[in-house]
Amino acid sequence: MYAIAIHGGAGDLPRRMLSGERAALYRDGLASALDSGYEVLERGGSSLDAVTAAVGVLEDNPLFNAGRGAALTCEGAVELDAAVMEGRQQRAGAVAAVRHVKSPIELARRVMEKSRHVLLVGAGAEEFALEEGLALVPNAYFRTPERRAELDALRGGRAASQLVPSPQGTVGAVARDAAGNLAAATSTGGVANKRTGRVGDSPIIGAGTYARNGACAVSATGRGEHFMRIVAAHHLCAAVEYRGLALQEAMRETLARLGELGGSGGLIAVDAAGRIAMDFTTEGMFRGARDSAGLRQIAL
Repeated sequence: MYAIAIHGGAGDLPRRMLSGERAALYRDGLASALDSGYEVLERGGSSLDAVTAAVGVLEDNPLFNAGRGAALTCEGAVELDAAVMEGRQQRAGAVAAVRHVKSPIELARRVMEKSRHVLLVGAGAEEFALEEGLALVPNAYFRTPERRAELDALRGGRAASQLVPSPQGTVGAVARDAAGNLAAATSTGGVANKRTGRVGDSPIIGAGTYARNGACAVSATGRGEHFMRIVAAHHLCAAVEYRGLALQEAMRETLARLGELGGSGGLIAVDAAGRIAMDFTTEGMFRGARDSAGLRQIAL
């Protein structure tokens, strides 16, 4: 059994404000990422390659809050975070507050595979990207009119969900390959109107991203401060590994714990048997799942 699940962010996006045409665009974007990752698995590729491919597609899609189309800081710039982790040896790589790296998830993987570190931030991460020959772009490449409108709305005291269309959130993927190896990847522009230098849960191993063979792989989306406080991704995996909870049960418990702190958001996960769980406590979560047993699901 091989399987993959993806998310394109969770948030309070009223169904009435998502037009049929707009919904179709999001579904197409999710489908493209889901199928890109699944094709890697179908060819016998690794779960690590699959999640990297899926997240890379979402980073290039300006509809989502990662890469091009990412949220703006209070100063109107883009600062990007990403992480990747594989479950066999539990190697991990992450980057935070990068401003010019076209594919933060690719840089996070290079940190994992080509450096002796787990997390690089800011100028140091971008210097490493230069050494690795990764594509760098002007910060303006990431900024879109929708994100500018979102920032203006927040500065004016309006909720981003009042915008039509409303921008969406963090992206991520989890996968199990045919060899039974698990992997997770997450990429984000963070919270709109955030302070310069703010880092959320996505690049924090165990908070927004985690993978361990024999247990599960997890990617989170939502207000990162709450996910960090409960170490959400690791909490979910630990509930599966040490307490024997089913994946869906462990996910619901983790989201309930998040809610106790006043947080909300969503999680996707895949376990050692290739079972997928996707759940959220917001009004919606852009998500998709596909496996070798014939499942193919895309939902908003």
